[in-house]
Amino acid sequence: MYFGWLFDFSNPTMWVALALLSFFAVMLYLKLPKTLSKSLDDRADKIREELNQARLLREQAQELLANYTRKQREAEQEAENIIKQAKKEAKLYAADMRTKLAEQLERRAETANRRIEQAQAQAETLVRNQAIDLAVKAAEIALETAVPKTAKTKLIDNSIKEMTTKF
Repeated sequence: MYFGWLFDFSNPTMWVALALLSFFAVMLYLKLPKTLSKSLDDRADKIREELNQARLLREQAQELLANYTRKQREAEQEAENIIKQAKKEAKLYAADMRTKLAEQLERRAETANRRIEQAQAQAETLVRNQAIDLAVKAAEIALETAVPKTAKTKLIDNSIKEMTTKF
């Protein structure tokens, strides 16, 4: 191999090589690789930390989602239980209302029947009283016209005796 170009100052390759070596020497002197390495390590650490935070946030979000999903299921179950209980209570209330309505209708029917019976009894009493009054008036008229006065007195006395013996 030919290394004569290394010491030939008229050769541009030597100047490029010298500049390149000088560049690397300055970089080593300024500790640039260490700074770059540290910068890259810091950036990697920062990215790693952000990934850890993202993972933690994801886990928290999953826990919250599971928690809210569980709460939603519990709320739905509670709502179903409330609806079932309300339906059961509505059925019981409806049955109770039917029973109370039947009892009330029965009481009203009984009251109406008693009133009808009372009205019938009053009507019968009224008709009986009017019949008695008419019979008495008819008897008075018949007695006045057909029976002489002495016979009337005898009949009255006999009727009074009968009444005193009966009562």
